[in-house]
Amino acid sequence: MARETEAFDPDEERMETLRDIADDIRGDSSESKLVAAMLYRVSDLFDPDEETTPRDIFINMREIIRTKSEN
Repeated sequence: MARETEAFDPDEERMETLRDIADDIRGDSSESKLVAAMLYRVSDLFDPDEETTPRDIFINMREIIRTKSEN
């Protein structure tokens, strides 16, 4: 089994692409803002200045969704 970090080596082009898509889909609805936030958070996997894992992102997004659904 491959190490988790091998699949997510820094890739600024991929990071920028994900962030551009997030900017494009962000709208006025809470759903579009949430999806954009998810894409932006996933882009952190490829940001050379960030140290995050898929698990970190999953936990972060799960808490955001849980908090949102409680409101």
